[in-house]
Amino acid sequence: MTTNATLDSKVPAPKTAVLDDAHVGDIQGALGTIRLDDTAPRQGLSAKLKTLLAIVGPGLIVMVGDNDAGAFATYGQAGQNYGTHLLWTLFLLIPVLYVNQEMVLRLGAVTGVGHARLILERFGKFWGAFSVIDLFLLNALTLVTEFIGITLAAGYLGLPKVASVVLAAAVIIASAFTGSFRRFERIAMALCVGSLLLVPLYFMIHPSTPEMAKSFVTPNLPGGSGELSSVMLLIIAIVGTTVAPWQLFFQQSYVIDKRITPRFMKYEKADLWIGIAVVVIGASALMGMTAMAFAGTDGFGQFSDSAGSAQGIADKAGHLAGVLFAIALLDASILGAFAVSLSTAYAIGDVFGMKHSLHRGVKDAKGFYAVYAGLVAVAATIVLIPGSPLGLLTEGVQTLAGVLLPSASVFLLLLCNDKAVLGPWVNGPKTNAFTTVVVGVLVTLSVILTASVLFPDISAGTIEGIIAGCGVAGVLAAGYSFTRRRTATKEDPIDRTGRDDWRMPPLETLTKPVISTGYKIGMGALRSYLLIAMVLVVVKIVQTALGN
Repeated sequence: MTTNATLDSKVPAPKTAVLDDAHVGDIQGALGTIRLDDTAPRQGLSAKLKTLLAIVGPGLIVMVGDNDAGAFATYGQAGQNYGTHLLWTLFLLIPVLYVNQEMVLRLGAVTGVGHARLILERFGKFWGAFSVIDLFLLNALTLVTEFIGITLAAGYLGLPKVASVVLAAAVIIASAFTGSFRRFERIAMALCVGSLLLVPLYFMIHPSTPEMAKSFVTPNLPGGSGELSSVMLLIIAIVGTTVAPWQLFFQQSYVIDKRITPRFMKYEKADLWIGIAVVVIGASALMGMTAMAFAGTDGFGQFSDSAGSAQGIADKAGHLAGVLFAIALLDASILGAFAVSLSTAYAIGDVFGMKHSLHRGVKDAKGFYAVYAGLVAVAATIVLIPGSPLGLLTEGVQTLAGVLLPSASVFLLLLCNDKAVLGPWVNGPKTNAFTTVVVGVLVTLSVILTASVLFPDISAGTIEGIIAGCGVAGVLAAGYSFTRRRTATKEDPIDRTGRDDWRMPPLETLTKPVISTGYKIGMGALRSYLLIAMVLVVVKIVQTALGN
């Protein structure tokens, strides 16, 4: 069994856009190996299962990694403050999760190039720099929230704060520094298994299954118009923590590093569905168990942090339940730190042309590992600084993620319609229609979030006005697009034959995208909104920090 990129079996292949030659070779998954020259069709259940076991990982890790420290806090707040009334948001997010992550796994398998590099090459230096800078800053802040989760879990378990943070940082760094993709993935998969602690914990608290099932499929805005702004902000937080921008960058690059090609697309989609099932079950369990633990108590509607959730669960179901919750939080925080740090290191390596693969040792990819370790070290240090505004940092992460999410989805949609990039793998009309609606909803939520941060006393009427205004703008935009397609020359249907063997050619050989007037106007408006919203939100956060 091969374990080093230099020993992988090699066969002649057409020149592709792959930027790091360590991304070409045998698939060395945590649960199996597929040799590069193994092109035989998978026949029979046993062969297909072995292939799935070798492929599984990217979809599972990115999804379970999303149930991180921030997710524990967000879902815990939803359950403690509003019971199970917001469970329906998770149901509605299932197709959003699949469509978004399916597009990035398709981009990764077909192009062999990371998300940030594709944005740079296809949309220019401004958007390329913007995507890397905002990813770097947002991931750095997100990483701080992971270490906040580690301190909360360690504090509940009675462990010393400094030692816990230092040890966790050492584990996170050492796990990636092995020079073996397989060893890293096995550690990450073990943490994914650890997330299943929520299952026995759920049964220990035993929320009402019929009530949860009803709330899962029945939209409801609890509290009436008087609490609309608070509920909307929490819904936006749920969306932001469940569909986070780092996920897009992580999965695309991880698929590339695992050496998955279009030939295994259906297996990677199955891996993604497994991950979605695990993350939705985990999120539902978190919301349900905190709802049950605080129902009828003085703590209902008074969420503080995840340590408070652990205490409420312990009061309801015993000390063991609180310990299991704290261990699950610790597990989730470490896995989230893995994924967030790695997504940043991949993006930096991709854009600056550095070697960026877990198949390489530290000496062979110094810049890649330096970015990874540097982010972890800085985040751990910030958490240990006395007086750091940790609560404000957590709030800032959720706010900025909500503001920036629409831009990530817009670029994803544009890239998946770029025929030079995806060829026979470009989006079909149904995927485009659904994703366009999702982008419209995300833009609306982003505007509401920005307005709410700038004007904390925003009224329900103003929020309803924003929703109505964005809805009208969306209808007008859809009408313009439909009319334009009706008057344009009908294009030939996409030829998807032979797509299992199609890979994107080298980037320098691609034809430059045609930039229409509508595209320029739309991207200009997006650029202006993002810059203004980010500046205003950052200023507001700084003012709040100085005021405190």
